[in-house]
Order: sequence, then C-alpha cells, then structure tokens
Amino acid sequence: MSAHPSISFRRLAFLLGGLAMFGPFSIDTIFPAFPAIGAQMGADKVAMQQTISVYLLAYAGMSLFHGPLSDALGRRKVILTGLSVFTLASIGCALSTSLTQLLLFRALQGISAGVGLIVGRAVIRDVLHGDDAQRLMGQVSMIFGVAPAVAPILGGWLLGWTHWPAIFWFLALFAVVLIVTVWRALPETHPPAVRLALQPASLARNYFGILGNARFLRLSAAAALNFGALFLYISSAPAFILDRLQLGEQQFGWFFVPMISGMMLGAYVSGKAAGKISGARLANIGFACCGAAVALNIGYNLWVDVPSVPWAVLPMSLNAFGIALAFPIITLAILDMYPHQRGGASSMQAFIGLLANAVIAGVLSPLLSDTVMHLALGAALFALAGWGFWWWESHASKRAIRVPKEPAALEPTEV
Repeated sequence: MSAHPSISFRRLAFLLGGLAMFGPFSIDTIFPAFPAIGAQMGADKVAMQQTISVYLLAYAGMSLFHGPLSDALGRRKVILTGLSVFTLASIGCALSTSLTQLLLFRALQGISAGVGLIVGRAVIRDVLHGDDAQRLMGQVSMIFGVAPAVAPILGGWLLGWTHWPAIFWFLALFAVVLIVTVWRALPETHPPAVRLALQPASLARNYFGILGNARFLRLSAAAALNFGALFLYISSAPAFILDRLQLGEQQFGWFFVPMISGMMLGAYVSGKAAGKISGARLANIGFACCGAAVALNIGYNLWVDVPSVPWAVLPMSLNAFGIALAFPIITLAILDMYPHQRGGASSMQAFIGLLANAVIAGVLSPLLSDTVMHLALGAALFALAGWGFWWWESHASKRAIRVPKEPAALEPTEV
C-alpha cells in the first residue's frame, strides 16, 4: 500500500464498503414500505416512485461537488460532513407527516449520500495503484453488494415489527455508526500538499474539459448504460415483486439475494483475476455475461405465461455478475486518466450514472413495469447500448499509440 502502509488492506476494504453501502440502503430499505407510506400519505404508486427519483436527482447533482470538495478539503472531512447531514436527513424522513416533507428530506438524503461511494473511490486510488487497486475495488464492491440484498429484507422485517418510520431511524443509526468508525479508523489519504484550490471557475473548466474528453464519455456511458439494465429492475422492484411475481412485502429477498450474490461473486472474481487476466479481457467477459443474461431473460418471459421464482430472477444474477466484472475495470481506467483530479473524475462519472438512474427510476420504470416483457426488453436495450460504447472505446484504443506511466486496469486512448 503505497501512501499509507499502516492502513490494513482488509480494514480499509470493510470501511470503504460500509461507506458505499448507505447510499443503496437509502433506496432499497423503503421498497417494502411503499404501500404503507402511500396509504398514510395518500400517494399512489407513481407518486411513491418519486421518492426514489427525487433522491437520485439530488444525489446526481451533488455528486459533481463531493469529489472536488475532497480534492480541496481532504477526503476525511468531506466524508464526515456528508454522514452528519445524512443522519439529520434520515431523522427528518422518519418524522415526516406528508409526502412533500418526505420528498424534501429524501432530497437532503440524496445530497449527502454520495460521499461514501464517490470519495471512497478516490481514497482507493490515493493509496493503491494498478492490480492492487483493482483487488481493493473488487473487495469493496463485494462488501457494497451486500446492501441491496440485505436492505429490502431488513426493511420488510422492520415493517413487520413496527411502523415505516423505523426504517429511517435505522438509516440514521447506521450513519452514526459510520461517523464513529471513520473518525477512529480512516486517516486522511489526500494531504494538504497535493490538494487543489476550490475555485468555481476552475471547477467549471475542469468539468467541461472532462466532458470534452471522448474517451471519458465512452467509458462512462458504457458503465452507466450497462448498469442501467440491472437498475431498471431494482427501481421497479415494488411492482416486479409485489404485482408481477405476486410475492409479499417480506419476500423481496427472492429478487435481491440472487442478484446481489451474482454481483458479489463477480467482484470476487474480478479481485482474484487482477494481474492474471488483462483488464480489457475481463471487461469483455463481463459484457458477454450481461448479453447472455438479457437474452435468457427475454427467452424465459417468452416461454412462460406467468413468471415465477426462482427462474424469473436468475438472469438478473448473471447480469449482476457481468456488471461486477466490468465496472471496476472501467472505473479505474477513468480515475487513471486524471491522477491529479481523481475526486473530480469520480464525481463526473457518478453524475452521469446517477442521472441515468434517475431517468430510469422516475420515467422508464413507471412506463415499463406494467409487464415483465417490457422490463426484459428495456434491460436488453440498456445492456446492448452499454456494450456498444465499450466496443467503440476498445476499437479506439487499438488505434492509439500510448505509453502508460504506471500500471492501470485498462489503458484505452484518451482521444
């Protein structure tokens, strides 16, 4: 570990994994409570879906600033501030008595939730390089993958034990635990000597420069669209589980456990393959798995009249496996493009992905979740588009002459 030899690799993996978890927890724990919250606040299913899209839009907008703030002020300070705001926002959600209040505090949750994932990626690249960074990214992804599987199950259990505000009290408690852990266990990985001044005009120029880089756009689009195939199902989980599969509020695990098991297995394989299989080849395998998954999903839904578990959810497990193989490679490649602006690059990548997710949750999910076939076809189009951008970048890489300064997970051209 180059920058901080005193930091335990395993401890850092669990800490960064935990920081990445509280964002997904904010989405998935409330899925089982949709009917109860809607009944109390007089909100239909479309209105309840906005609790996800509002959260994601706020998350996406603020994601542009988490990275640059950490580049200027340090990683640790920004993480602690974000966790504190998230704690207060979760308490506000628990005390909300109207949908307007709930949406307001959900937006505040979104504003603060990105610090764990976005700044955590920059921390990884602060302290590690090349294959070691890929291994840690894989371990963090594996731990992070637990959240979407556990969250709806936990939400359903809390709902069965007490009322829906308990879900938000749990999120507040989880954030407090993270605050204490970060305070005690995470040193500053971005020292003052290498920090960048936080100047709005300079920040705008940097972001326009990043957005003007065709390679960055290709890689970011490949990651965002490929994950969009899975997120379409995640954001449609209430309709998919409760209405299409006819399962109960405490049975969300039928969908999330196989899906996240595939993601964790993919993250494990990605970490083990570091240094043994090239990043580009591993990502190709990941995209191939995603293609096979969406094809199987369409085939299954053409074959049966009424989908049922476990067969209706197994294709998503393979899809998640493929995403977990490809995503760390793409992310590390993006971070390696901007060694002095890793926070900003991480923020812009997150912004693109989150903006796509917000559109999926707020617009496409309500339109496509009426039938399982519409969901399957929508997911297939996302996977195909993601692979298309990856294919474009791979061929652009082969045409470029490059001499990398340090090992990277992937080394495509910067044109």
